[in-house]
Amino acid sequence: MSATPARADDDAVFAPARGVVCDRYVCADEKGISFGLTESYLGNEAQNRLLSQGDFDLTEFTFTNGIFCDVKERVCREDRYYGADGRPSGAVSEKYTAMLFG
Repeated sequence: MSATPARADDDAVFAPARGVVCDRYVCADEKGISFGLTESYLGNEAQNRLLSQGDFDLTEFTFTNGIFCDVKERVCREDRYYGADGRPSGAVSEKYTAMLFG
């Protein structure tokens, strides 16, 4: 009997392995967006799409369900909005923070 990967509420974001979270475009781990994990879980075409994006910050990203993760802060939030003070204002997502960072 094989384990079914943990899937997010809307089925667009899922955890194929402990500490790995993917949507239909990218996979990430505690270090950020990963080209290797994207290829492993989403295929070569997804990795090529990711590589074609050029140089970008792999440590801050938003999944297709709107969850924003920042690996430098080791937190995922409900959105990527910032307050007047320049700090993230979105509520911390305990679920996705735990999925990505343990």
